Amino acid sequence: MTRQTAIDLVSRYYRAFNAGDPHGMLDCVSDDVEHRVNEGGIRRGKVNFAAFCAHMGESYREELRDLVVFADDTGTRAAAEFVVHGTYLKTDPGLPEAKGQTYVLPAGGFFDIRDDRIARVTTFYNLKDWIDQVQQWT
Repeated sequence: MTRQTAIDLVSRYYRAFNAGDPHGMLDCVSDDVEHRVNEGGIRRGKVNFAAFCAHMGESYREELRDLVVFADDTGTRAAAEFVVHGTYLKTDPGLPEAKGQTYVLPAGGFFDIRDDRIARVTTFYNLKDWIDQVQQWT
């Protein structure tokens, strides 16, 4: 895989995210994908990743803006930086109550790429910043 191919794959993954197309996202990941979420556990496998996507689609409506994707020379590692513009739709267990709050949150993602698919997704954002933003609506 080339640097540009990796950038194209990650860009396609995020275009599917922005389109609310979990099937498009799933098409970009390997069957044994490892999904690491900020301040959360590790999900392994496409089935668990699909369940996460379904949950996120119910609890949040998000659009990623100002996306910049980077990749190494081998095309096996990539990173992305973006700003999440979101609405908190349904209360997530252990988090503040959802009341339709909006938020704007800088975030990033890191990727391992294998056999033309994303084999690892690691997402980072500042959870305290997010909580502060949604709690200011109370």
